[in-house]
Parts: sequence; C-alpha cells; structure tokens
Amino acid sequence: MEAKTSAFPFIGFLLTLLSLSTAFSDFQTLVPKPLPPSPSLFSPESATDSESFISSEAGLELQLHHLDALSLNRTPEELFHLRLQRDALRVTKLSSLRGGSQNLTQASGTSHGTTGFSSSVISGLAQGSGEYFTRIGVGTPPKYIYMVLDTGSDIVWLQCAPCKNCYSQTDPVFNPVKSRSYSKVLCRTPLCLRLESPGCNQRQTCLYQVSYGDGSYTTGEFVTETLTFRRTKVERVALGCGHDNEGLFVGAAGLLGLGRGGLSFPSQAGRSFNQKFSYCLVDRSASSKPSSVVFGDSAVSRTARFTPLLTNPRLDTFYYVELLGISVGGTPVSGISASHFKLDSNGNGGVIIDCGTSVTRLNRPAYIALRDAFRAGASSLKLAPEFSLFDTCYDLSGKTTVKVPTVVLHFRGADVSLPASNYLIPVDDNGRFCFAFAGTTSGLSIIGNIQQQGFRVVYDLAGSRVGFSPRGCA
Repeated sequence: MEAKTSAFPFIGFLLTLLSLSTAFSDFQTLVPKPLPPSPSLFSPESATDSESFISSEAGLELQLHHLDALSLNRTPEELFHLRLQRDALRVTKLSSLRGGSQNLTQASGTSHGTTGFSSSVISGLAQGSGEYFTRIGVGTPPKYIYMVLDTGSDIVWLQCAPCKNCYSQTDPVFNPVKSRSYSKVLCRTPLCLRLESPGCNQRQTCLYQVSYGDGSYTTGEFVTETLTFRRTKVERVALGCGHDNEGLFVGAAGLLGLGRGGLSFPSQAGRSFNQKFSYCLVDRSASSKPSSVVFGDSAVSRTARFTPLLTNPRLDTFYYVELLGISVGGTPVSGISASHFKLDSNGNGGVIIDCGTSVTRLNRPAYIALRDAFRAGASSLKLAPEFSLFDTCYDLSGKTTVKVPTVVLHFRGADVSLPASNYLIPVDDNGRFCFAFAGTTSGLSIIGNIQQQGFRVVYDLAGSRVGFSPRGCA
C-alpha cells in the first residue's frame, strides 16, 4: 500500500505531460518561403479613405499594413537587416525604462458617432519605433496620413509645418493653419503637466519631446486636435505637433501611441470605444493582404483566449502579462518556470506584449532552455551559420516542407500555440531559416510582433485582460 501511494504524485506528473502532448501535437509542418519581396500598398488610400471601411454599431474596421510598403529602393535582405538593427536598439530602450515612473494620468477626450471605430494596419520594416502602420485623418477637414502603431509608447504625435527639421514622409506634412479644430495647449495647465518632461515657449505654449532607443526623436508643440477614423471623429485628442523630428521614421507621418499611460490614445479616447481594441498583424509573406485594427466591442473575438493584465507600480506604459512556461514538441521545457518571468514589487522583470518589437526576447536563462529544447527537437534539420542576433539557424534550401517541433506559450489562462512560421523565419534568399527568439541580459521579457503574426490580439482594458485568437486576420 505504501509503495502504491508514493507512486501517485509521479503518475499525476505523467498524466499532466500526457494531457499537454495530446492537446498540442509534437510537430507541425513548415513550408519554407523566402524573404518576401518589397511590398507595395494594397489599395492605396487617398481621398476615398472615408468610403472603404467595415462598420457596425459595435465597431468599425479598417486596414492594417506592413511598413515595408513605404520603403523605396530597398532589397528584402536590406530591410530585414534594418529591422533587426532597430529591434536591438528598441529593446535596449524598453529595458532601460523598467522601474521608471511616467507619472501620467488620464487625459480627457470627447467623441461623436458610433460606439467603435477602426483603422487599416500595414506591416513593414522601414520605421524607427514600430513595424506596422495605419491611415487616419487629422484636423478639420481631415488630412489622411500614415501613422505607426505602437503599444510600447504613449504619446501621439505627427510632423507639422513649419518644419525646422523634418524627415521625408509619403503624405504632405500636416499644416495646422488649415485645420479648424487645431488648438494649442497652454503651459502649466493640467493637460500640459501630464507630460513627463513638459516645456514652455515664450508664447506660453506647452512643448513636448519624445526620444526613442534608436536615436530618433520628435519635439514641438503640445496641442489638441480631431482624429478621424473613416467617418468616425474623436475630438480634442492631445498630441504632439512636431517641428523638429529626426531618425528612422521615413514614410509615416507620426506615431499613434497605444500604450497604457495616461496620454496614450486608448487612455484619452477609451470611453468612445468601450476601452476595447484589437489588431491582427499581417504576415510579411502575405504583404498584399492587409489586416486590421478595430476599436469597439467588435474588437473582441469570440475565439480569443484571455490572460489577465498585470500592473507595474513603477511604469504604466506597458502591457504586462503572466507567462507560466513554454512547451516544445508537446513537452514543457524543464528549465523554464514562472519565476523566470516574475514582475517584482520594484517594477523589475515581467513580460510585456509589444507590437513595435519584432523578435521575442526572453531573459537569458529561459532563452537558453528554450533554445536547447528546440535544437533537440529539430536535430534532424541541417544546421546553418548564425545570423545577427539568431544563434540557432538551419539550411532548408531545396525543401518544400519540413517537420518542426511545436512551440506553445503558456500564459495564465491562455495557451498560445504558435504557427511554425512565427518562430522559424527566413533571413536570406539562400534557404537559411532561424529560430526567431533571442536572449536578453535584462530582466524584462518581450513578446514581439513576429510571434503575434496571424493572431487577433485583443486588448480588453475594461476587463484588464489581453486575448489571443488564432487566424484572426481572416
């Protein structure tokens, strides 16, 4: 009897492993595709922007695109190298912010029209602080421009005339003189003081400045303006009107901050879309098929699996989630536990969801355990030299299909099984594919946009949760 009783814990452990391996298959098929060609815009949006949308009482959906579509004279290899360079700089910047305090509170905003709205989303590589952009109207009457989407920052800003120093953008630079809804924010007002580092000019106009990890920056006047998502207007959105802007923002006119801080677009305008939004990031290999960002009740997919949002007491910008473990080939990686991803009381560590970071970063011990488990499961594949930040690469030249181990992210309440193309990606035109995770010496781990591709990622801020719906771009 005693021997049988002592065996129960071991049997329970075996049953747990068995349930995991049956819920998620050990291997899946990857169809190796080369780096996609430099894309062009799908159905370019111009004056007819207000006509091409899908709307309902619960929300409105517009297209989302990859930023490569705004890149000119760049080969696929050059674009990919630039993406990884910007990615490394961005991760360094995000990691340096951990434990800092933004000291921001919610800004006021009003809206008219439906209970929801949306915008197109385009995917790309040629931008400085985010890889996907959308098209929205600014001012009255609205002038439509491309804006980078970024869940890792808060401030909304765009280039404005007159330009002291402006980079090249696809659309004409916004001229506030031609907008009836443009209004400057005065110094020492509550709205101005919500900025982390507010400034003031001789005309008593509030000034802002934002810098990014790659050295890019924007400075100018802090104002309120009307944003138009097709026919839906959101009034008095506080944003930066940048007159001095430098860096890698070529193509798009500015940035739509979708973070959790008090001056982000969701914080300012959340009441107009019931504090719910979602996006689906199009696969770069399907660049001719844009996806969407949706604001409103219809943003919440019925098939989404949700995990609770955590709060960092020292930093309110990021979307923190609880990652409990990772499985490879249907088996939990033994060297990874929830303790690797814990957010402590001082605001250090943790895991964030970020659409502006490309490659998922895990703290080094967790990454090494994941990498070694994947290497063991993919031992039949021919190894290839390392590439940039990727230390695990394979030669898949001449292959039409290959079997690769499954990778599943186990969040609290949500198991997210990644498609093979979300973690084994092409890095050149010679058939070299690399495992698209990387380690970081920082305690902060980041779930990047390569791993998010194809999922509809739902931000239900009213319910303080984030959800993942597979095949969400359909």
